[in-house]
Amino acid sequence: MNIKTAAVFGASGKLGKHVIKVLSARGISVRALVHHTPVEGENVECITGSISDISAVRETIRGADAVVHLATTKEDPETFFDVALRGTWNILEACRDADVQQVLLFGGDAAFGIWFYPQPIPIDENHSLAAYPGYYAFSKVMEETMARQYSLQYNVPVSILRASWVFQDDDLLQHFSLLKNVDPAEPGHGFGEVPETILQLVRAGEERIPILTDENGVALNRHIVHVDDVMQAFDKMLGNDAAINQSFNIASPAAFNYRVAAEYLSSKMNGETVDIPCKYFGFEININRARSILGYAPENDFFAMADRALEFRQQLN
Repeated sequence: MNIKTAAVFGASGKLGKHVIKVLSARGISVRALVHHTPVEGENVECITGSISDISAVRETIRGADAVVHLATTKEDPETFFDVALRGTWNILEACRDADVQQVLLFGGDAAFGIWFYPQPIPIDENHSLAAYPGYYAFSKVMEETMARQYSLQYNVPVSILRASWVFQDDDLLQHFSLLKNVDPAEPGHGFGEVPETILQLVRAGEERIPILTDENGVALNRHIVHVDDVMQAFDKMLGNDAAINQSFNIASPAAFNYRVAAEYLSSKMNGETVDIPCKYFGFEININRARSILGYAPENDFFAMADRALEFRQQLN
């Protein structure tokens, strides 16, 4: 493929800013659809409009060689349908009428029902799609389903980058904070229903490093990914013929164990740990397809991410 111009949806988001940098480093011009937040960067053209407006979507895609779809919404019933469902349909509909070489959809492992359903074996790309409760996971399933159907029905050249929960800066330390995770807005990102003893710590403002366990006290495993490794995968997929009509799980080199992770952070931060029994299920993501086909080689395991997060927070202080 010869990618000279990329249309980007969701360019102002957490991942979008990094995508713009990758495209810029490769000398690819960007046309970004902007709804609220301006997008800056070298060779970036902004088109004002909404992803729910197909005319604005068509104008953004016009003349583009590649389309990168990152636009999403979290647990907002007022916006998720127009952004995730109608927006994705608009992009795919516009692409089937345009001379686009690749449509790269940023999905998420939420489409596999991670954390909410038992996962007895590592989750590979053949795993059934199964949204967990909430609007976000449902939207990830629907986006992938629509993209696959347009690939079949109209030969739209789709590639799906299915990332695990993406971390950067001091996100990891935020997650390993008792006080910030008892009742977050997005299902699965907090600790669920916690025992009264944990609530007492929270009410007293006493910080702890959480160790999430099953009901038998066995620490859970979980897979995440650093934003730098997601961008490595994106760079390897963009313009790659081997990525067309394929999906790739993108995660860190290995899943982490909450007890091992919490004890490592405790040794670095001199903080106390606390076991929190929960109703979630541990899981591991299989990234062998991305390794073998793309040459994906993630560099940031949990310990590297922890060290980077601690360094980032030290610089803030």
